[in-house]
Amino acid sequence: MLENWVVEPVRVPLIRRRCHVCASDTFRTSGKFRVNANHKLIDVWLLALCTACGETTKLTVMERMNVRSVRPELLDRLHDNDLRLAAELLQDPVVRRRNRIALDWDDAWRLDTGGSDHLDDEAIDVSIRFAARIPVRPVRLIAEGCGLSRAEVEKLITDGKLVSAVRLSGKLSGDFTFTLKR
Repeated sequence: MLENWVVEPVRVPLIRRRCHVCASDTFRTSGKFRVNANHKLIDVWLLALCTACGETTKLTVMERMNVRSVRPELLDRLHDNDLRLAAELLQDPVVRRRNRIALDWDDAWRLDTGGSDHLDDEAIDVSIRFAARIPVRPVRLIAEGCGLSRAEVEKLITDGKLVSAVRLSGKLSGDFTFTLKR
């Protein structure tokens, strides 16, 4: 029987960036945007606060774009300070690269196994779906979902009792499946 597990965000991830005021390297966002239009050009920044001193930093979302090239529904979401839009933009590789930031997903996600009760079966097939691009080690997900330690999961991989079409070492942020044989 195929089990369906979902990795879903529970909050917006922290932003890894050095604070210019204190020694902290993490910022959090509440989803507030600053929108500045100058004639036909628009600039948009996502505001983030240092977790230590509260200093505000601006993350560039749009720079010197023609106002007419921005979809009206996007402008509405920016003016409404849409937290979901902030989370979407933080996951955009272009925004992250432009602002030289990384995301810290620690304690910002959870694994929903749907109350899995087939874990005692001889063999289980599990499909893991990511609701957002959250980089997580598959070994950690499998350990958490099956109630095992990471060392036990590593041993199952080594013994060939845990198999997958994807590499289970490193981090993944895309859907995958695995089979666990007891």
